[in-house]
Amino acid sequence: MNTDRLLAPIHAFLHCRTPQAWIDRARMPENLPLLLTDHLVCELKAAQTAMWLIRRYVADKESGDALLAWLKPWEQFVHSENADLAFLEQHKSLSKTVISRADLSYGDRLIDRMVLLIKEELHHFYQVLEIMQARGIPYIKITASRYAKGLLREVTTHEPQTLVDKLICGAYIEARSCERFASLAPYLDDELAAFYLSLLRSEARHYQDYLALAAEISATDISARVRKIGETEAKLIQEPDQQLRFHSGVPAF
Repeated sequence: MNTDRLLAPIHAFLHCRTPQAWIDRARMPENLPLLLTDHLVCELKAAQTAMWLIRRYVADKESGDALLAWLKPWEQFVHSENADLAFLEQHKSLSKTVISRADLSYGDRLIDRMVLLIKEELHHFYQVLEIMQARGIPYIKITASRYAKGLLREVTTHEPQTLVDKLICGAYIEARSCERFASLAPYLDDELAAFYLSLLRSEARHYQDYLALAAEISATDISARVRKIGETEAKLIQEPDQQLRFHSGVPAF
């Protein structure tokens, strides 16, 4: 994999790189359990976001309800610290048979891209959990970072701009994940470094899919909204932060 070529558009899209102060704190061995736990939860949140977009905007009710029931065991696991992981095999059964409402020209494309994203993110969830288990790191619930909420404050409250803005936010989250995996990998042990680098291609495609959908759905040029949300994203990354998370800002503790 040519990581420089893969990361070039990511770096051009993001308004800043990860500060070295975050890398210095994140690379500390004592912080690895926290980062892996947050990474695990972030993979589920990414799947939940894609699922919500399908259910809210394009799926018929029967398909939406089926998707909600299908994802429920993952949600129960992260909320209850349930050790029963038998449900993880179910991710292989998710198909693209979600029925789109007929009045939406972009419905099938959104479903196709989001279903693929869901499958990949839940596979990553399983991979992170395997790494945690192999290293004797138990899953313990942690609080969320301020990052996603901070981004979503920029979302317009009228449709279709709300959907467009949410897709742009999704693009930034995926792009930042990709950039952070690459930034942190050189400081990790060989196994973790190889794992994080293996995630770059899918994360890079996810950000492009979100951005392409936003451009397709919007009736106007999205460049101003992309720039505005990107400025907020960079501010969240560069400002002092009271907690360490995968998408947190500069450690202030």
